[in-house]
Amino acid sequence: MNVNESAENYLETILRLSKKLPVVRSVDIANELGFKKSSVSIAMKNLREKNHITVTDAGFIYLTDSGKEIAEMIYERHEFLSSWLTKLGVPEQTASEDACKMEHILSKESYDAIKNYVNS
Repeated sequence: MNVNESAENYLETILRLSKKLPVVRSVDIANELGFKKSSVSIAMKNLREKNHITVTDAGFIYLTDSGKEIAEMIYERHEFLSSWLTKLGVPEQTASEDACKMEHILSKESYDAIKNYVNS
């Protein structure tokens, strides 16, 4: 599953929004990320072409199984890394921002090693 950081961010955002909104639309994603709706539309087209999302005629965005798998993996990494950094004394906002960067660049092996170490 080779997905770029931008796609991962969009998928994670769709997942997070779907937990708090009845439906997710491009405008919701644009508002959440502070991006222009045109930029979000291009990204949604790319995610749709890769079969990570489906978009209804009404403009409602849903994750496909592959999209949900990627989104949940990134979300889980974010939550874990953010929590870990906070426990180390990093302020919550900084921990969240740093986790957002780290969640994309860590290999599966390095992430798993950190998680195993922290949880042991």
